[in-house]
Amino acid sequence: MLRLTDVHCHIIPGVDDGAKDLETARRMLRREYRDGVRRIIVTPHYRKNMFETSMETIRKQFGRLQAAAKEVGEDLQIELGCEYHTHGEMAKCLAAGERPTMAGSSYVLVEFSSRHSFRVIWNQVCSLQLEGFWPIIAHIERYPCLVENQDYVRQLSDQGVMIQINAGSILGEEGFSVKWFCRKLMKEDLIDLIGSDAHDLKDRKPNLGACAAYVEKKMGRKYARKIFVTNPGRIRAD
Repeated sequence: MLRLTDVHCHIIPGVDDGAKDLETARRMLRREYRDGVRRIIVTPHYRKNMFETSMETIRKQFGRLQAAAKEVGEDLQIELGCEYHTHGEMAKCLAAGERPTMAGSSYVLVEFSSRHSFRVIWNQVCSLQLEGFWPIIAHIERYPCLVENQDYVRQLSDQGVMIQINAGSILGEEGFSVKWFCRKLMKEDLIDLIGSDAHDLKDRKPNLGACAAYVEKKMGRKYARKIFVTNPGRIRAD
């Protein structure tokens, strides 16, 4: 079994719309561990006027989650990241250390809205790169401008942007058209990372194990290793 990395999930208890309490978080960790996940980068939301939990609270709750992870498995590694919803001062905010990057690296997980144009996405990733960051675009299958024009996805990839999609989208949980789009990206080798984007144990539960099995069946073990092990391995503290 591959030792999987989940690069996008909301398991820190009580800081966003993810795990509501420590017991829920603990059960989510157990589910991840049973699925073969051995490294998790937890990515609480940051979005102005919606998710603005203080870093003091996030770090406190993150510490509690790390302790819970040790109870689940001594080899379960938990690292802190952030799903950062784009805004005009994002690069400056990150440069000032106001919100965490991914696992202390130069990579940042950036979220856009479905209404954003390709120009907005392109300008933001270039702005981040100019500040020395490496953007990871969260759940790229949610943005109509990219779904409707796969060439835009290739342009972003060629620019050095990492492309992340959600496990549930590959498994068909978001409908056939989304699943078909994800299959196209896989065949064109335009996916770098797959995350669970897990929020709870009911509607948005951890599902990386099932997704990894599906990807390996469709694309082979070498491809699955690249997506779930090798590429996440690049996201390390500088």
